[in-house]
Amino acid sequence: MIGSAGEDYLKAIYRLSQQGESVSLASVAQQMEVSPAAATKMMKRLCSLRLAEYSRSGGAKLTGAGRRVALELIRHHRLIEMYLMKALGYRWDEVHDEAERLEHVISEEFEERIDAMLGRPTHDPHGQPIPAKDLSLVEDECAPLDALAPGERRRVAWVNDLDAVMLRYMGELGLYPGARVELIEAEPYGGSLRIRVDGVERPVGRELAANVFVHCVRKKGRKS
Repeated sequence: MIGSAGEDYLKAIYRLSQQGESVSLASVAQQMEVSPAAATKMMKRLCSLRLAEYSRSGGAKLTGAGRRVALELIRHHRLIEMYLMKALGYRWDEVHDEAERLEHVISEEFEERIDAMLGRPTHDPHGQPIPAKDLSLVEDECAPLDALAPGERRRVAWVNDLDAVMLRYMGELGLYPGARVELIEAEPYGGSLRIRVDGVERPVGRELAANVFVHCVRKKGRKS
């Protein structure tokens, strides 16, 4: 038993590794909002349980067993978010914190029942993919909204769900998964953006735009 704190560390390492970052102990400590000493102590414990590995040169990484624990937690979290919205009427900015608490305690039977009741959803309310029962996870190629060039049009794939206040504002702007968005203009030197969301022009800041991810258009290879 690694406890909920250990599970949260595994999930944090998984998220950081998916972002393409070098998973240093400093970045883990920052993600968990703890001191470097506390992160070091937990990392030693996870390594002793063979759930993670760490070296100064290579940083922290999950073993196969640690990755499975992290994906199971993510599956619980995202299914719970859908359940809270669909069955209990929570708003999309209210579900994250509730799911953070519940993801550690639900049984596999409960997970299966809400999955079946919801019709086997593939994505959570914020557009992020839900790992399958076998813990496989297919993630679409996406880019942050502020990476678009003026005139580019995309559909919103997913949004970061860590800031409830930001989520409420995104909702007011209509920046839900599936919304059509076009970058009209980007002011230079890190200035604000003007975007069009489902035909309605909106001004947004760079911080918000960096937390909205849109589907990338894959270029087809030329036939020889």
